[in-house]
Amino acid sequence: MTGETPVANRRVWLVAIFLFIVGDGLTLQTRGPLLRSFEADFGVSEALLGLVAPAGTIGFVVAVLVVGFLAGRVDITRWLLVGVGITAISLLLAAGAPVYWLLLLFILGQGTATGIVRGLDRPILSHLYPDQRARMFTLHSLAWSVGALFGPIFVNWVLAVTSWRVTFLLLGTFFMPLFVLLARIELPAAVEAERDLSVAAFGRLVRDPVILAMIAAITLVGAFEGIIFTWLPFYASSFIPMDRANLLLSAYLMAYIPGRICYSWLVDRISALVLVVVLCTAAVPAVAVMVSGVTGPLLYASVLLAGFFASGMFPLISAFGIERAPEYTGPISAMGTGGAYVGLAIGPLIIGAAAEVTGIAAAMGITVFVAVGLTITVLLMWVLDRLTVRRDRQSSPTAGD
Repeated sequence: MTGETPVANRRVWLVAIFLFIVGDGLTLQTRGPLLRSFEADFGVSEALLGLVAPAGTIGFVVAVLVVGFLAGRVDITRWLLVGVGITAISLLLAAGAPVYWLLLLFILGQGTATGIVRGLDRPILSHLYPDQRARMFTLHSLAWSVGALFGPIFVNWVLAVTSWRVTFLLLGTFFMPLFVLLARIELPAAVEAERDLSVAAFGRLVRDPVILAMIAAITLVGAFEGIIFTWLPFYASSFIPMDRANLLLSAYLMAYIPGRICYSWLVDRISALVLVVVLCTAAVPAVAVMVSGVTGPLLYASVLLAGFFASGMFPLISAFGIERAPEYTGPISAMGTGGAYVGLAIGPLIIGAAAEVTGIAAAMGITVFVAVGLTITVLLMWVLDRLTVRRDRQSSPTAGD
């Protein structure tokens, strides 16, 4: 092996991971815009439509947790191939689902397979770029944003010319070349820095109050984003045409791109945690306006601002948590990502249940309370981190020098 091979492999793996995350974002952001199509085709209620998000999330969370905790001992390439392959197959099967419950089953399969890959992608990046971890995580999330941005646009294009089923057919086809690429490249040796998680080490991680606060914060980020991803088009379609409502979600996701570009630059100059506190605080009034029933330019402005502020929350919080114990990137990333997708499932489910009773306009007000809870949790995480730093300084042998 020549001296150039590891660098080349590292770059190819970066491309492969980013391509998958683009597809993941694209796939996830087709679900909300397709709810009206599912409602019309299968004749289901709003409460049953609320099951789409948890169906794609339950298996995902289990897979992320299992694979993430085993990241130090599994054959990473083999598991990635399994995840990508089943993702493609599940999407192709969803395209032909004859009844709603089978559609949910195939979405469950796709979510589980995607979780296998997502349990390993951040650990790979963490070890390939240990000195640029926060920046790479933000760029990783930026790649997701690019795919997510085109989700509603993609749905509008498909529905304009054919059935919603073609959406899943094309998505399944997207992942096939990626499977071939992963089968042909070698995993760089740097990834072997991931340590096998012992019972004692796991105990230390789950007793760390900062790690626990990180998981809580990311779970609330997931709930916040899940509500908007799933229900914003449905909410907006109650007072504007459906195609414009789908584009409203694209506007929200479009703001993720400049936001994450900005934060990938700022994170080298400002503490990631301080930056997150600012973003969460600023998001609260933007979200309050967004779900207040306003229309026209003010609605679009509030959506863009909410997306811009929200875009930095997940990558910066997760990168901060991993810095606590980078040799256990897999487990920490798994707990964070699992928490995010638990929130992603529960948030839309709560809105669906509330909308059945109060209507979608009133139910969307819950989003403001989620944003406030997130801000309080992030502030708590900052306080806990400061207390930990002060304690470590006081216990250091050179603390009095």
